[in-house]
Amino acid sequence: MLTVATWNVNSIKQREAAAVQWLKRARPDVLCLQEIKCQTEAFPRGAFEELGYNCAVIGQKSFNGVAILSKLPIDETVVGLPGDDTDEQSRYIEAVLSLPGGGAFRVASVYAPNGNPVASPKLDYKLAWLARFKAHARTLLAYEEPFALAGDYNIIPRGIDVYNPAVWTEDALFRLESRQAFRRILNLGLTDAVAACNSGGGQYTFWDYQAGAWQKNLGLRIDHILLSPQAFSRLRTASIDRTPRSWDKPSDHTPVQVTLGM
Repeated sequence: MLTVATWNVNSIKQREAAAVQWLKRARPDVLCLQEIKCQTEAFPRGAFEELGYNCAVIGQKSFNGVAILSKLPIDETVVGLPGDDTDEQSRYIEAVLSLPGGGAFRVASVYAPNGNPVASPKLDYKLAWLARFKAHARTLLAYEEPFALAGDYNIIPRGIDVYNPAVWTEDALFRLESRQAFRRILNLGLTDAVAACNSGGGQYTFWDYQAGAWQKNLGLRIDHILLSPQAFSRLRTASIDRTPRSWDKPSDHTPVQVTLGM
C-alpha cells in the first residue's frame, strides 16, 4: 500500500511542530505541503529527515512555496510548473519516486493561485496558470503511469463542496471560469479521489479563521488529490483528516490523504 497526503500548512515556520505531530500520527508514505512561506534553504529538512522522509522543496520568501516529503527514494524532480519561464511564483514541484517492488510513482505538490480579487490581474493569472497545469497534466498522462497531483487548487468544484454556494458565486474560488478550468483538467482523464469515494457534501478541507467558521462548520473543499487512470485503478481509500484543524494555532486547511494498492 502507498499512502499519499496533501496539506496546506500556511507557514511551515508556524506549523513545523504540527506537521511533525501529524506525520507521527498518520505515517503517510508521501506528504505534499503547500504555502510553506519560507525560502528553500530555510525549510526545516532535519525535522522531517529524522522521521525518515526525503525532501524536495521550492520555497519563496514570505509567500507560496511547496514541498514533497517522501519515505521512498526521490529519483527525479521538476521544479516549477512548465510553460512560462517568467513565472517566479513557487507553486509547483514534482518528483518521481522509486517503489519498493520496482517501478515508479510520480507525485506533484500543487498550490494553484487564489485569483482574488476577481477585478484584478490575479484572476487572469489564476486561469492562465490552470491552463498551463492542464497542458502539463496532458503530457504526464501520455506516459501512462500512476501519478497523483496533490495540493491546494483554490477551487470549489461543486455546490456541495461549500457550506453556502450562493455566498461564493463571485469569488474566484467558485467563479464559473475556475470551475470550468478544473472540469477541463478532470476531463483529460484524471479523477478527484475524494469526490470518487464520498458522494455526499460537507467534505470540507478549509475553514476560515474568521467568524467562527471552524466551530460552525462553514467550510470549503479546495484541497484535492487528482489521480491518473493507472493510480485510480489502485485507489483503496480517500479521506479528509479534520483533526489538525482543531489543534492549537492550526492551519486553516487540514490534510487530505489517499491509499493506493501499489
